[in-house]
Amino acid sequence: MTARDSAAPYAHVPLDRVCIVMMSAVGDAVHVLPVLTALERAHPAMHATWVLQPGPATLVRGHPSVDDIVPFDRTAGVRGFADVRRELRARGPFDLCINLQVYFKAGLITSFVPAPVKLGFDRARARDFNWLFTNAKIPPHAMGHVQDQYFEFLEALGVPHEPPVWNLGPWPDERAWQAEFLSQFDRPIAPIVVATSKPQKDWLPERWAAVCDALYADFGLQPVLVGGRSERELAAEAVIVREARHRPVSALGSGLRKLVAILDGAALVLSPDTGPLHMTVALDRPVVSLIGYSNPKRVGPYRKFRDLMIDAYGEPGEEYPISMENRLDRMPRITVDDVLAKVQVWRERYRAV
Repeated sequence: MTARDSAAPYAHVPLDRVCIVMMSAVGDAVHVLPVLTALERAHPAMHATWVLQPGPATLVRGHPSVDDIVPFDRTAGVRGFADVRRELRARGPFDLCINLQVYFKAGLITSFVPAPVKLGFDRARARDFNWLFTNAKIPPHAMGHVQDQYFEFLEALGVPHEPPVWNLGPWPDERAWQAEFLSQFDRPIAPIVVATSKPQKDWLPERWAAVCDALYADFGLQPVLVGGRSERELAAEAVIVREARHRPVSALGSGLRKLVAILDGAALVLSPDTGPLHMTVALDRPVVSLIGYSNPKRVGPYRKFRDLMIDAYGEPGEEYPISMENRLDRMPRITVDDVLAKVQVWRERYRAV
């Protein structure tokens, strides 16, 4: 085996019909997009089918590199798996299945894909016996950023991935709504992502209220609250609106495609570790990220805006490794002054850009 063969052991695999198994989080869906755009650059005739849950599916439906989505409804139990199996059998055969998730449910879905090559993580990184469902593995590698780990699949296939391209939008038919939304403001907007999927990753809403006041009074920005309309997000919104002297505008519940338009039109975004953080990076908009629960070396902003990141995960001076370890009760360590110091960095480095 040559060095080239070792670096790209699956370069011979056809890419005419590819199935992606990555079903869950919005942030992970964002990380899949550069994989798809790179595959399409290498093989323009590729047809890509993606098994995805309904929520993140609303973000990527209509993307030029996504030809087909097979929805997976995890709330439907056994019927949800049966539905996916039926849909995949109807769409097959595929040349290649890429399993980007390391959990048992993803392995089970992978087993339904009619493809001769099912490429997954190496055994050391696969969890829940996921490795049993793939017949090809990417070479072992130390844990890295989620985006880089996804790029390892491209390297194994011999597909270049530089520069990474997300092509997240807004789509041309979304520009009119974006223009109408932004027209209501007399100053640049600063969307604030008020909550995440886990309470341990959230920041305190009363501190967001203080940040809202400083953004408006000291930085000339209009705070806009963004996210969904879950119970926790609505509770945070209520506290922020009540505590802030300069009332922020709420755009909660806009939906993921309209959120793309809002983030794309922002001067600055402020977000904890959640999907909109990665959407913002994909849109090349500056983002102040507040990270304490998850390892920022693994899930922080990819390559960009690291100078705007607040790392509450590590102790001062700690050289922690990249890992999947979560650290509880770290987010309250982040102060209002910590956030405003990063907003000042934005003003000095990015505002005129």
